Amino acid sequence: MHVSLTTPALLFPAISLLLLAYTNRFFSLAALIRNLSADGKPIHTDQIKNLRQRISIIRRMQESGVLSFALCVLCMIFIYVGFNKTGSFIFGCSLLLLLYSLLLSVIEIRISVDALNIHLEEMDK
Repeated sequence: MHVSLTTPALLFPAISLLLLAYTNRFFSLAALIRNLSADGKPIHTDQIKNLRQRISIIRRMQESGVLSFALCVLCMIFIYVGFNKTGSFIFGCSLLLLLYSLLLSVIEIRISVDALNIHLEEMDK
């Protein structure tokens, strides 16, 4: 497979927007945690466990997204200097990291929805 210099460059806007979305998720989760701790109300252990799990997943999402971005840049460098096979391999690794990041995003969304459903059930009582 031949990867030209423009192929990994196509991922730049997508990965940048994805990282922005991940950062927004992290900031809203951090704000939620700060609000929960400022209220002074007791927090259920399940909520704390859920929040820690989500923070961990978001961290891995961000890390794999940044690594994917870095590998795209590295791929372009290798292609630029003429190492097309190595660049193609690195580009494949970048795509796998991007896929991993997206899968983690789906998992985090599912956990978030489960937490909201539990909260709605508590409000319904």
